[in-house]
Amino acid sequence: MVSVAPVSGVTELDVAGTVRLKRETPLAFNTPGRIAAIMVREGDRVRAGQLLARLDTTALGANQASAAAEVVRAQADVKRAEDLFAKGWVTAPRVEQARATMVAAQARARAAGFDVTLASLRAPASGVVLARPGEPGQIAQPGQAILTIGEMNQGFVLRLPLADRDAARVRQGMPAIVRIPALGAGTLQGQISEVGARGDDGTGTFRVEVKLPANARLASGQIGSARLVLGPTEPGAPISVPTTAVFSARADEGFVFVLEPVTRRVRQRQVAMGAVGPQGVVVTGGLRPGEQVVTTGVDRLHDGQVIELAQATPK
Repeated sequence: MVSVAPVSGVTELDVAGTVRLKRETPLAFNTPGRIAAIMVREGDRVRAGQLLARLDTTALGANQASAAAEVVRAQADVKRAEDLFAKGWVTAPRVEQARATMVAAQARARAAGFDVTLASLRAPASGVVLARPGEPGQIAQPGQAILTIGEMNQGFVLRLPLADRDAARVRQGMPAIVRIPALGAGTLQGQISEVGARGDDGTGTFRVEVKLPANARLASGQIGSARLVLGPTEPGAPISVPTTAVFSARADEGFVFVLEPVTRRVRQRQVAMGAVGPQGVVVTGGLRPGEQVVTTGVDRLHDGQVIELAQATPK
């Protein structure tokens, strides 16, 4: 028999994760077109503003020229309408219409010029080329990643997936001892820099980032682990019972026998189960702190049975 209690105290948690640069930016073109050239390869170091790739601007240049011609024509129409209005041959709305057409033509010309400017990809900051999914001759679509640049000045982080119950106990600034096998047997002293505000839709885990100290041997994609020291649980936290107390477990549910203190009868009760570890089973629902559950011989009990507690024999 054991009296159940909340999962409490300080907990050490080892979590595997992946090294990433803090800021990894995919770069894409604004308009569709054929990739004329890509000037860098994966692993190349780049500087801020460096030309990385460009589209064939034949079609874009033609659009820009056409838009510029429309502006010239619209300006001529405005001048003609203003002259006719001064002579009283056209009305004021006719002049306003010509002016509106000219403004629209100028806007299209600016957009065409903007598209031509974005036909060249430049590095947003100094860094390293992490990925090059695009190739010359390929027809690129708007928003399709052509290159991914990692910004070196932002440093590296270790990204960890944490279960919701663990993420709730993590705070920014908490220390973390990091081990990365690629760097050898030593450890790095990291610090929690970011805790995700939303769980992943697929896995339900929250992303936690550990900021890593500068190290020339770090690289994006390395595998590592972090040891986190989690503080005590808060009121209302899940409780823990020995694994021998749970029977007929399936998925995230099981049953325990709870002792009624006055009648000495045991009652079968369904509970919601969480993680199973060396310390027992985490029960997230169905039990209250202080209740007593049977830990041995549960296969010989039935609901409502009166039991007698064995007394310890004095030595």
